[in-house]
Amino acid sequence: MNYSTLKKTVALSFASLMVAGLANAQTDSTKTTATTTSSETSTAKVFGGLGQYRKFSIGINGGVTSEAIATAGRNNDFPNKKLALGYGIYLKEQLAHSFALQLDVTGGNVKGENPTATDAYSKYDTRFWQASLSAVVNVATIDFIRRKNSVNFYLKAGGGLALYDPKLGTNGDHFKNPGTDGSHYVKEFVVPVGAGVKFRLSDAVALDLGYTQTYVDADNFDGRNYVYPTKDHYSYAYAGLAFTLGSKSKPVLEWVNPVAMMYDELYDAALRQEVEALKGRVANVETAVNDLKKDSDGDGVADQFDKCPGTAAGSVVDGSGCVIVFPKPDSTVAPVATAYSNIQFEFDSSVLRTSSYPVLDATSADLRSSGSAVEVDGFASSEGTAAHNLSLSKDRANSVKTYLVNSGVDAKKVKVKGYGETNPIADNSTEEGRVLNRRVQFKKK
Repeated sequence: MNYSTLKKTVALSFASLMVAGLANAQTDSTKTTATTTSSETSTAKVFGGLGQYRKFSIGINGGVTSEAIATAGRNNDFPNKKLALGYGIYLKEQLAHSFALQLDVTGGNVKGENPTATDAYSKYDTRFWQASLSAVVNVATIDFIRRKNSVNFYLKAGGGLALYDPKLGTNGDHFKNPGTDGSHYVKEFVVPVGAGVKFRLSDAVALDLGYTQTYVDADNFDGRNYVYPTKDHYSYAYAGLAFTLGSKSKPVLEWVNPVAMMYDELYDAALRQEVEALKGRVANVETAVNDLKKDSDGDGVADQFDKCPGTAAGSVVDGSGCVIVFPKPDSTVAPVATAYSNIQFEFDSSVLRTSSYPVLDATSADLRSSGSAVEVDGFASSEGTAAHNLSLSKDRANSVKTYLVNSGVDAKKVKVKGYGETNPIADNSTEEGRVLNRRVQFKKK
């Protein structure tokens, strides 16, 4: 059988295997429609991570090698191509639906003849071993309308290392170290590039048909090393089986249809129930927020906090929604500020009230005109700790002194003391009494 006849036979066999794979895929298709049963529905989630899939597989293959390649641009030192046996094994990790890394180990022989040459260069037979790491990309499938892909087309490319022993001529002389007992293997970098198609026979087994052409970074693969810069190459057409590893309870990442998986997750009954429950919770929150904002009488205080509902429009209300009643000013009698009257303070505060200014101004005027000295005594009600109240009473006395000094009183004439919660002038058990105890008193010297 000549080379042309064998090439046609291999091509016909390849086409027959593709038809058989497609027939198997069509049979599988009759078992599962686009509205497949729940047993076919994937349990994997779109963003569930790689741990939910089977990612690893091993493969074995066998086929034929040739020094000829499908693409042009490389010279052949031996014009007559001879087919030889090749074989391989690989380990693959699928990292995504369409991308994987594959470690290949390939071996076999590559042969060629040159009928115009004699002796050493009339033919060659190269024994080789090759290990390479390649990226594998699934570029197409014909099964996007189904839940599982059954036919995947892929491209692969990578780099690796080849060990090979070219033998030349009818005597089979080694290219490296001829006539010696030393190592005859040459070591060179190689770049394999290929394509193929896989047919899913089951979740665990797939038929793998492919073609790889390997570029050698040297011109000695065929044992003939020319001076001018040419580099050798060879090809490997193969058929084999791939076996998926891992638990059968997990789907195979390589065959998962991501479109169908998103559809399954979108229409998953549990997920839809959870979405409906979430809608209900959101509606409850919106109702509660609307209740919080509801203000029936429009006084600016929500109904939930309004202690005086139904106030008239335009009323001025406090934080409880009750109308604030302002005392009417007495235009006939003006209060007269009495010097040295007690100065009152708000709860836990040492800030002077504006209502205290008239008393302080009268006290300042008397001290400046008389030249007298004064003792300013601060006090507090009984809330809080004794230490805090002592400090607070001193702050209150100092606030009064600061006012007097700023109004012109000699600072040396004003003495400050703090008595805390001691010496109350009213009952600390009532709010009215505590208000009176938050004070500053004067002792004129």
